Amino acid sequence: MSNKNNYDVIIIGAGPAGLSFACSLIELNLRVMLVERSTLSSISNPEPDGRETALTHNSLKILQNLGVWDLIDQTKVSPLKEAKVFDGDSDSLLNFAANKSSIDALGYLVPNHLIRLALYQKASKSDNLTIINELSVESVDTSFSGGKVTLSDGQTLESRLIVAADSRFSEIRRKMGIESTMKDFSKVMIITRVSHEKDHNQVALECFNYGHTLALLPLNGNISSVVLTVPTDEAVQMLNMDSEKFCKFASDGFNGSLGEMTQIGDRFSYPLVGVYAQKFRSTRFALIGDAAVGMHPVTAHGFNLGLRGQDILSKSISKALNSGKDIGSESVLREFENKQIHLSRLMYFGTNGVVSLFTNDDAMAKKIRKLVLKFADRFPPIKTLITKHLTESKKSNLIPF
Repeated sequence: MSNKNNYDVIIIGAGPAGLSFACSLIELNLRVMLVERSTLSSISNPEPDGRETALTHNSLKILQNLGVWDLIDQTKVSPLKEAKVFDGDSDSLLNFAANKSSIDALGYLVPNHLIRLALYQKASKSDNLTIINELSVESVDTSFSGGKVTLSDGQTLESRLIVAADSRFSEIRRKMGIESTMKDFSKVMIITRVSHEKDHNQVALECFNYGHTLALLPLNGNISSVVLTVPTDEAVQMLNMDSEKFCKFASDGFNGSLGEMTQIGDRFSYPLVGVYAQKFRSTRFALIGDAAVGMHPVTAHGFNLGLRGQDILSKSISKALNSGKDIGSESVLREFENKQIHLSRLMYFGTNGVVSLFTNDDAMAKKIRKLVLKFADRFPPIKTLITKHLTESKKSNLIPF
């Protein structure tokens, strides 16, 4: 095998997780290959996709350390000052506010495509990184001595470590024989931007209405992202609904608190499927991002969890290099897996539990929902713990770092 086809790390998938991991390796003087099946233009100049990523304080710190944060247009960053969770038409309410804690914001809303753009801009400037596009990985073969991937054009590449970040429907995860638990929520998330008459005061709203869920993410100015989750069989109707009717539906869902709404962006839709891999590593192989854990978006932690996972892996690799260890060894990957599993298991299954409870319209479930919200809102220690967990602003018992 010629030297040009030998790498220290091969990353499969140039989504946010794959690109952020590539950025994390820039200072480690490793030879890295990033393989992406889509076109170069799709990752170098990503189109808006409707999604707003709610960054935690820890994610912000990671992006700052990577030199990525300053590449994002700061005029498009919206601070999240407060969040309110409602249950149906009852008076049950759970309220989280930044001004009642030591932090200046609960999180920061950033358009997903701008994060991807900044990550690509940072990664593409590295002399140690090679990006190839419009090729897929046909096979992966690993052993204790090394790893090898065969591409769709017949090329064979060798590496000390192979990392898959190719979405929650990862083909590479399957090819490596790693089982996963998949949860089809049979729901579709519909997203669009709206302008509205009244100020949102940087307050996010989450309404678990009976039959659907409606959320509002406050952006800069009198503009918000409306996120509607409906059963799959109702999705086409909502996507094709006249914009005036759709906006009235959304405004009524928030009890008219923001006044009249006007749609100012396209409507996007995403089916909701959760995925949890049974393990995050194999011989000279690791899973990061959605390929490891694909979260339901209700807690807005999918990107944050993926960013944390790649950060853990890159630090394990850095530690190995400093001590003269093989970066693809079992001990290095086991350290990564142990930390990421400890972090992600509670998040994934806890989130699914919340979704199951708050989207269940059974009479008993409705009663339990009301009790849960009232208890959490009136018991400060629980509320503080949830706030720390959601914002990752401080260390808490839920986050082992």
